[in-house]
Amino acid sequence: MSFNWPKTVVHVVAVSSTILMSASTIAAPSSYDARELFAPLSLPTSVSAYRNGAGKPGELYWQNKVDYNLQARIDTDTQQLHGNEVITYTNNSPDQLDQLWLQLDQNIYKKDSRASIASEWHRSKYTDGYEIASVEVLYRGKTYPADILIDDTRMRVSLPQPLAAKGGKLQLKISYSYQIPGTWGGRTAVTPTQNSKIFEMAQFYPRMAVYDDQHGWHNNPYVGSEFYLEYGTIDYTVTVPDNYYVVGSGELINPKAVLSKTEQQRLAKAKESDKTVYIRTAADAQAAVAKGSRGTQDWHFRMEHTRDVAFAASPDFIIDAARINLPDGKSSLAMSAYPPESMGSNKWDRSTEYVKGSIEHFSQWYPYPWPAAVNLGGHGAGMEYPGIVFDGMNDKDDLLFWITAHELGHTWFPMIVGSDERRHAFMDEGFNTFIDVYASDAFNQGEFAPKRDSEYAPKGGNPVDEILPLLADAEAPSLMAPAEAVAEKYRHSVSYFKGALGLILLREQILGPDRFDPAFKAYIKTWAYKHPTPSDFFRFMESAAGEDLSWWWRGWYLNNWQLDMAITGVNDVDNKRIKGTEIHFASEQKLVMPATLRLQFKDGTSEDMRLPIEVWMNKNAPSIVLPLTKPLQSITLDPAHKLPDANRANNTFTVK
Repeated sequence: MSFNWPKTVVHVVAVSSTILMSASTIAAPSSYDARELFAPLSLPTSVSAYRNGAGKPGELYWQNKVDYNLQARIDTDTQQLHGNEVITYTNNSPDQLDQLWLQLDQNIYKKDSRASIASEWHRSKYTDGYEIASVEVLYRGKTYPADILIDDTRMRVSLPQPLAAKGGKLQLKISYSYQIPGTWGGRTAVTPTQNSKIFEMAQFYPRMAVYDDQHGWHNNPYVGSEFYLEYGTIDYTVTVPDNYYVVGSGELINPKAVLSKTEQQRLAKAKESDKTVYIRTAADAQAAVAKGSRGTQDWHFRMEHTRDVAFAASPDFIIDAARINLPDGKSSLAMSAYPPESMGSNKWDRSTEYVKGSIEHFSQWYPYPWPAAVNLGGHGAGMEYPGIVFDGMNDKDDLLFWITAHELGHTWFPMIVGSDERRHAFMDEGFNTFIDVYASDAFNQGEFAPKRDSEYAPKGGNPVDEILPLLADAEAPSLMAPAEAVAEKYRHSVSYFKGALGLILLREQILGPDRFDPAFKAYIKTWAYKHPTPSDFFRFMESAAGEDLSWWWRGWYLNNWQLDMAITGVNDVDNKRIKGTEIHFASEQKLVMPATLRLQFKDGTSEDMRLPIEVWMNKNAPSIVLPLTKPLQSITLDPAHKLPDANRANNTFTVK
């Protein structure tokens, strides 16, 4: 058979062969169209002076700043929180603001809330949400009663005069209270223990909504998914009965006032120890519960460069801790808080070990930034906050490690890299699950490897096989679908699993670790405590790693396209231009990928080579010519089973 060759022959360097792409034409298979996959891609967010073409903050990038001073008192008998806050809001935008928006997340528990009616998780218990006693505006030396509108989980504050652009600053003073939900509250709850109860306090204060260059005010109602918040310093004091112990985000400012001398000594020892040290033992917890309360005590915390804080309080806590070793000789503190019934083999006795190991591993991407990391064993919401995570007191074994690592992994996404997780869940859940996979491989020589849980390959098999039903599901949303519009059926499989696998494929099969890892680390460092969009990430990785990845963003992220590459034939070529063995390929689906090609020879030897993505750019059914010197027995695409290929039966061609 003869072929018409193009005037220019393209050479692609492989492991040990020079590939020559031929211009042979085979009838195009079903749905693959090279012109569609490799067409120029317009990303959702355009380049501007705020966000440049390299995926970095532009010369005019800005974001607003929010500092909080919080006073929270818990009435443990009535299970109410009473709070006062002063919000210092700095408007760095180029716009004057005549109104401010705040989030009132506790209003989600009202019976008539939009979330209560629309959510897939229906509840039978409710609260009255926030009771706002007063709101005042302090601006330019004057105090004004605020003109407010509360609508569902949002509060609008109409300002008496516009807040100046480019550095204008004001304060809001808010006095409020609310009924703390029971365990049905989920992410914020009162959880019974065998001897007492745990107050798990999150979303416990009105929080400023984000105003940015993408959407202006992000003031959609909270319906129970995730958050998007501004950065600043949060100083907060928690008043509880004096037999309670409090763990929370940030640094404990007054340890001498709230800890016994013995606890202070143990804490000092833990800060220098790679082994877990008990700060408060089961006997200490039992004594505190038995003693009861004779008054109240103030626990004072402070956290910088943060978007949020949370805390937990109980008289029934066991507290243990150990040193976290960070890059450049720095350190932090791994700490766990849990009730006595959570102790036992491979249960919460090992939690601090898991915290320490996970954060030390994650810090290779970007160093952990805060003085402590707390793992709380309570209701089991499986929820992350800066410096503290809420996990289940009954978790144990591999599940406790995986949930601990995952929730702490959120430190990097979205606590450090502050993406809009309400719109783009894959940028926090998917990115986090991605780093979790490698943390499982690394911890204690792979004790809990490979990661196989509800977040990643939940059936325990090969992830590239387990993802196939999702890719074939015509109803499945894309990774770019708004997080709150993704049904619970698809939440884990899309945002977590597909989001993580997309990065693993990008790292291991498309770019390679030598290009991916420095680019990903640089992305984290560049966008630390800032607000990147998906388009910023896409542009950053292309620029930093040196690859046009528009085809990958289009197929895996913007669409839910499948992969099914095939070898369709082999023949000899001998003409004036070239002599060798021609291998023909086709794709039965819309997406293709670079792949390993294994050549098995009749003499029993074999050779692996890489089939680059460029093979697929010009033809719907391409072929390559290899200058082989010995006869082939078979050819196999992806012999190590690393790609999510829908039909592996057509990946091998046997030469007759």
